[in-house]
Amino acid sequence: MTATTDGSTGAVDPRAASASRPTTESTIAADDVLAAARRAAERSVEHLLGQQNEQGWWKGDLATNVTMDAEDLLLRQFLGIQDSATVQAAGRFIRGEQLGDGTWATFHGGPGDLSATIEAYVALRLAGDRPEDPHMLRAAGWVREQGGIAASRVFTRIWLALFGWWKWDDLPELPPELMFFPKWVPLNIYDFGCWARQTIVPLTVVSAKRPVRPAPFALDELHTDPGEPNPPRRPAPAASWDGVFQRLDKALHLYHRIAPRRVRRLATNAAARWIIERQENDGCWGGIQPPAVYSVIALHLLGYDLDHPVMRAGLASLDRFAVWREDGARMIEACQSPVWDTCLATIALADAGLRPDHPALVKAADWMLDEEIDRPGDWSVRRPQLPPGGWAFEFHNDNYPDIDDTAEVVLALRRVRHPDPERVEAAIARGVRWNVGMQSRNGAWGAFDADNTSPFPNRLPFCDFGEVIDPPSADVTGHVVEMLAIEGHSANPVTRRGIEWLLSEQDAAGGWFGRWGVNYVYGTGSVVPALVAAGLPAAHPSIRRAADWLESVQNDDGGWGEDLRSYKEDRWIGHGASTASQTAWALLALLAADRRDTAAAARGVAWLTETQQADGSWDEPYFTGTGFPWDFSINYHLYRQVFPLTALGRYVHGDPFAGRTDLREGA
Repeated sequence: MTATTDGSTGAVDPRAASASRPTTESTIAADDVLAAARRAAERSVEHLLGQQNEQGWWKGDLATNVTMDAEDLLLRQFLGIQDSATVQAAGRFIRGEQLGDGTWATFHGGPGDLSATIEAYVALRLAGDRPEDPHMLRAAGWVREQGGIAASRVFTRIWLALFGWWKWDDLPELPPELMFFPKWVPLNIYDFGCWARQTIVPLTVVSAKRPVRPAPFALDELHTDPGEPNPPRRPAPAASWDGVFQRLDKALHLYHRIAPRRVRRLATNAAARWIIERQENDGCWGGIQPPAVYSVIALHLLGYDLDHPVMRAGLASLDRFAVWREDGARMIEACQSPVWDTCLATIALADAGLRPDHPALVKAADWMLDEEIDRPGDWSVRRPQLPPGGWAFEFHNDNYPDIDDTAEVVLALRRVRHPDPERVEAAIARGVRWNVGMQSRNGAWGAFDADNTSPFPNRLPFCDFGEVIDPPSADVTGHVVEMLAIEGHSANPVTRRGIEWLLSEQDAAGGWFGRWGVNYVYGTGSVVPALVAAGLPAAHPSIRRAADWLESVQNDDGGWGEDLRSYKEDRWIGHGASTASQTAWALLALLAADRRDTAAAARGVAWLTETQQADGSWDEPYFTGTGFPWDFSINYHLYRQVFPLTALGRYVHGDPFAGRTDLREGA
């Protein structure tokens, strides 16, 4: 599916989707591509330097979808803290995101999404829009055509249950007694990925309390049959895993009615302690908006009034997710990415030729060094003997440093000539040690935890909102392998196991699946430079196949693109409208694979130089970041700056570490 000119969706061929873009045929002669790349890189360097915060960090907006904005309004309605200015600003943003067919999508150019449309519709009702307004009639009609509220995801129906628009009895049960499960028991909270864990713990309290606040209006227009708003769901085959978990859910509903009060009180108190212990210094939870929202609700239901210090800090943190636009609209970020953006910007500037001791790079390094996490977090449940030493993604998230950020921060710090080299070396050593210690049993790395691969959490009827476990992925593993190679550990058995896993995960066509970026272009752009850095020659069959595949999916305009639908439909793999970030990822792989002097690389570089804007930036409305494959997509606004600059820099200057073993610790 792809968006048509009126905002509706229609089935198209993915090759046609990319070819239908206005073709940007290169007008630059082959011998001028290098000069054009150099000029484009210089403009991009100036632009990126101008975006650095005075404290040393970079942060681009992180756009997701309107469910963040809708749920923010629903939270304020539930707590009774809504104010007119916020409501109207949120309504303005949500209205502006509606498609011509009345729906809301979860990514640019994507099809309408039922749950997002329902939540946006309800939020606009709270903002004063009337059901008879044309845009609301279109939305409600589409919702009914898709099965109404009954067909929406569990999280949407939880929000509606808070106001009596859905019955709690018709939601999957999530008992707080999960808190008592030891870590070796299936479905203990540490079997879930950290983002799901932080959400599920507070929701066990909500599930136990089943609150209902008076609804300010009815939602009959969103039901296919208002006389039967809660139709029974079709049972799964009894012999299937889904059938097993449906029967388990029925048993849990029975337990809800007979649960001993003392046991339930102990369980909800344990959940409250867990939540409060994980509140960050800035009042948030995990640096992510959804867990913060549900944690505030859970604590409120347990008697914490809005003036309690924990609640005041939590509510204040939610305001920091708001991005106010010039037109008065208010967008909610699901998360903020300063550490990730800063290390990627540092790499881009250094690879583009900025001198290693440039004040901007030194200031960035200072800020990153201050962000190192020096205490254990939830990751230590599986690795209790491992000393800390990682970096998180956000401003404040000491409980959940992540492996990907840590690898990239090390790669960034290694590019800076800092006035205190001993401090840098010590931080790098701790980061390397922590990443090595977080290797999973199969030789690869996940994002936040080691061996977070239980098959059971995704089976729960409650967990229909996206990926809820954190298994190893090719993109994270590639970044760690690259970091270890640059640090002189290519021959280390830890690194070799990572390489072997990557080679075993290569797709038959030649690419690698991208867990945290869209998709095979991202995975391949992450893995190929890592394998080459670790010593695989460009002539290695895996490197050749990857480069051949990238060349085969290059768009007619010279760029690369991959639509998010590649997570669901194989025909979209490697296909989509050209974007700056995805073109850069493909180029990074081709440059590493020794294909700098090919026509494909020249055309890709030409596309970047010709689509660059006058201020040195690139425009990119398409979502190329991934939260959950297909279910939750991200537009990192800085991706369109840092990755093209990195690719142009390496095209002009080459691999910054090629032949420079003096920079590699232990080489």
